[in-house]
Amino acid sequence: MTVRAAGRLLWFGCQVLMSVVDYACRVVWVPEKSRRAARAAWLQRATIRHLKIFGFTSEITGQIPRTGLLVSNHLSYMDILVLGSLTPAVFVSKADVRSWPVFGWLAALAGTVFIERERRLHVGAVNTQIQAALDDGMLVVIFPEGTSSNGADVLPFRSPLLEPVAGGTHHITISRLQYFLKDGDAANEACYWGDHSFFPHLLNLLGKRSLHAKVHFAPYGSSTADRKELAKQLHAAVSGL
Repeated sequence: MTVRAAGRLLWFGCQVLMSVVDYACRVVWVPEKSRRAARAAWLQRATIRHLKIFGFTSEITGQIPRTGLLVSNHLSYMDILVLGSLTPAVFVSKADVRSWPVFGWLAALAGTVFIERERRLHVGAVNTQIQAALDDGMLVVIFPEGTSSNGADVLPFRSPLLEPVAGGTHHITISRLQYFLKDGDAANEACYWGDHSFFPHLLNLLGKRSLHAKVHFAPYGSSTADRKELAKQLHAAVSGL
C-alpha cells in the first residue's frame, strides 16, 4: 500500500463517519413518505465528499436529468459515486453489491433497489419499486448491461427493468461514462470488471494521483411498448454517445 493510498483510506473512513452522522441527523427522522427523496439527497452529499478523496474531476456534456429513468453503461462501483454526485437519484444494483464492505452498506442506506437477476419473480417486485420511485418524481438509474466492463464496448442491454417505461409512460435519459487516469490504465484500474477483487482494486485506485470522468447525457424519445425492442434501441443510442 502506498503512502497516498493509506492516507486516503483514512480520509475515506472519516468521510464514512461523517456520512453516517449526516444520515442520522437529516434522514432518520424524515417522514416515510419523504424518505426516498431524503435518502437520494443524502447520497448526493455523501458522494460529493467521497469523490474528493480520489482527486476527482469531471467533464459533463448534455443536461443532467432530475426525474425519469436514466439508462447508463456500467464500468465500476465508481459509477454510483459519479452519477449520484450530479443529481439526487435512486439506483438499481445487483444484489451481491449489498454484501460489499462499506459500499454495500452505504448503498443500502441510500435506498438502492437490489435485484436478484437469477430470480425471475424478483424482477417483478423490483419493477414495482422502480415504478413507485418514478411516480414520486424521482430519477431512477439503471445499468441494463447487468454487469460492468472495461469500457471498450457497451455490452448488450437486458430488457426486464425497462418494463416501467415501455410505452413512453416516463421520459428516458441516456448516458455514457468514461474514465481517465494520468498515471495508470483506466480500463483496468478505474473500471471494475472480470476477476478484479474489490478491496485490492479500491486500494490501487486510491493510490492514483487523480481520476477524471467524462459523462455524456442525452434525452431519449421512444414510444415503443416492446421492452426488448426498447433495449436494442437504447443500446444503440448509448453506444453512439
